[in-house]
Amino acid sequence: MPKTTETVLEIDLKALEHNYNYLKSKLKRTTRFLAVVKAFGYGSDAQEVSKKLESLGVDYFAVAYGKEGVTLRDAGIKSPILVLHPLPANFDTLIDRCLEPSIYSLHVLKKFQEHVTARGMSDYPIHLKLNTGLNRLGFNEGFLEEVVAKIKESNALKVVSVFSHLAASEDEEESDFTLSQLERYANMASVTDNLLGYRPFRHVLNTSGILNYPQAQYDMVRSGIGIYGYGNDVRWDPELRPIATLKTIISQLHTIQPGETVGYNRAFKSGLARKTATLPLGHADGIGRHYGNGASFVFVHGKPARIIGNVCMDMIMIDVTDISCREGDEVIIFGSGHSAEELAASGGTISYELLTGISPRVRRIYKTISS
Repeated sequence: MPKTTETVLEIDLKALEHNYNYLKSKLKRTTRFLAVVKAFGYGSDAQEVSKKLESLGVDYFAVAYGKEGVTLRDAGIKSPILVLHPLPANFDTLIDRCLEPSIYSLHVLKKFQEHVTARGMSDYPIHLKLNTGLNRLGFNEGFLEEVVAKIKESNALKVVSVFSHLAASEDEEESDFTLSQLERYANMASVTDNLLGYRPFRHVLNTSGILNYPQAQYDMVRSGIGIYGYGNDVRWDPELRPIATLKTIISQLHTIQPGETVGYNRAFKSGLARKTATLPLGHADGIGRHYGNGASFVFVHGKPARIIGNVCMDMIMIDVTDISCREGDEVIIFGSGHSAEELAASGGTISYELLTGISPRVRRIYKTISS
């Protein structure tokens, strides 16, 4: 692909295919695969990512909110879409677009049942979210009898799956807690089956769960960060390929004399003569202020260049004193070979936040052929 002439996020759809196939290789032939494409496909492009994954045979998609599901339907996605955090204000839209809600509270259950009943529908697919220890969304075991009794009041709803979410499946030191979650999930799912009188399909594993607890893959697994090229563990880095590379260019070079300062609030003060480069992206593009003042670096011709001074809304400045470069040269912020996890860690955060924070004003371009 030619060198960029502006700030772009390059999406490698062949890397996406590689990651999907690698994660599928960890599963039994009959285990279904759900791709999590919420938050604009983890900051990439949910529509293009979903089209590619649907062509590869993915079984389900998941989004956080109804609007995200509508975006996929508008893009022509036909596969089932699970809405993980549906809100009653959007229930009619969910039904109109054949989106399947996660039911996580009695309030949400009653409201959704009312909407489906009012429209004269029956057996509308829902997914019951069980709380096994993350304590975020989901039913505790003591509510299951009441939940199922409410569902059985009419034929409006059909439970197609019961699922839960692991809190620390990437952390070996929390393996006892994860195993306790898996045991609790198995027990709660069995109770739900008995109360319903039929067995919905089951899913509990996220990306790290797929890699670390394959014995619990049940009927389906869910992968978010893994399909985008990150496995939350250095063991998996060689096997997965980051799909997103954030690139920009050098807008201007400056020679800074000893005692001069750079940027807002004169945050960087030079003790020596230095050469700096100004880049056309900043915290409005997703590169937050916590990456500035020497905390993090980017890459110019493969060499690390520190971010100096405060990150501005639309610009950052880097130290290129020891790097031969010119205005217009390409700069890599993160991507293949320059992990978003490393950049995120240097700013005291995680790759999820960095990836999902890349602004829509950054143009997305697509790579479909391997280098």
